[in-house]
Amino acid sequence: MRFWETIRVAIDSLLRHKTRALLTMLGIIIGVGAVVAMVAVGQGAQMAVETQIASLGTNVLMVFPGATQFGGVSSGAGAAKALDEGDIEAIRTEAPAVAAITPVARTNRQVVAGNLNWFTSIMGGNTDFFTIRDWKLKSGDLFTDQDVRAATKVCVLGQTVVDQLFPDTDPVGQTIRIGNLPFKVLGTLVPKGQNAMGMDQDDFIVAPFPTVQKKIQGSDHVSQILVSAVTKQAIPLAQQQIRDIIRTRHKIPDWQDDDFTIRTQTDISNMAGQTSRIMTMLLASIASVSLLVGGIGIMNIMLVSVTERTREIGLRISIGARRRDILQQFLIEAIVLSLIGGIIGVGLGLVACKIIAGLAGWAVLISPVSVGMAFAFSAAVGVFFGFYPARKASGLSPIEALRYE
Repeated sequence: MRFWETIRVAIDSLLRHKTRALLTMLGIIIGVGAVVAMVAVGQGAQMAVETQIASLGTNVLMVFPGATQFGGVSSGAGAAKALDEGDIEAIRTEAPAVAAITPVARTNRQVVAGNLNWFTSIMGGNTDFFTIRDWKLKSGDLFTDQDVRAATKVCVLGQTVVDQLFPDTDPVGQTIRIGNLPFKVLGTLVPKGQNAMGMDQDDFIVAPFPTVQKKIQGSDHVSQILVSAVTKQAIPLAQQQIRDIIRTRHKIPDWQDDDFTIRTQTDISNMAGQTSRIMTMLLASIASVSLLVGGIGIMNIMLVSVTERTREIGLRISIGARRRDILQQFLIEAIVLSLIGGIIGVGLGLVACKIIAGLAGWAVLISPVSVGMAFAFSAAVGVFFGFYPARKASGLSPIEALRYE
């Protein structure tokens, strides 16, 4: 028997039992559809996290005080010698891989505008803050270096604060009170939405660092330093230069651990990406159980088919069909069941992705690679679970098969 004739005979056999074939394919359909949908959800979540991490800024490094080791136990960020303005100036002048740098002060306060009030975050930084965080101006102006040096009481608002305090008016030029201090609103920022941890990035106010540090917090230390490397490729070099400069300034011996912590945008991206990949693999693994169940269903039906067609098999062998032809025929039937189920399952998975994106509002990323892998896996299921019934059929004795009732 020629190969294409074998395929025709296999398909004719399936068409004679349409309902049984459809029910047999159901496990494959559900399995492939679930794999496509779950992988799309997982990859969509990973894409969303990467986009949110990118919103942190351009080539960002974050320096925190603390994280030295005492007796083998980490003291945690903030537990060692504080960072200061001298560290910042040294990094600015001695680290060529650094493009911009700003100290950061952060606190939470009740803010009042007219008869409205809102509890929000107050961020202190210099003019490089907006460059490092890649934050564009929506309206008005940013504060200047002169405002930073003079600790002027001026500020720039995030969009959430604008919506809460100035729902129907232009905030530029207006005055707000942070605690008991009046601040003039110079401008507003383009909204960024939520970050990778689900926090609203637009719910904050930015003011000159000395103003926040001394007039609102009443402190003299730097709780965080934000740095931007000259290029993405220069991030490791900038990290090393910053580490060397601060260790030298803090007079840390070679044998002693750092009394500060440096985190890079790449570190955050890698950690978040690893979490997303694990979640995607977990979702795909759970969905793949349906494919396994579908494969067992194919094997079961093919074994029933072999029993039902024992006399047919004996007749084919007796008139010249080779055992290889019988093996091929039943194997093709199993593969056709899997492939048709795979095609329908891919379509079902794509529809499910659209429904998930529309109803739940989740980000989904349909990858051709994941679709192809799900389809190929369905074919592999047909080969794996169809081989035993096909081999059993090809191994039947023609005499015993002809006698079978």
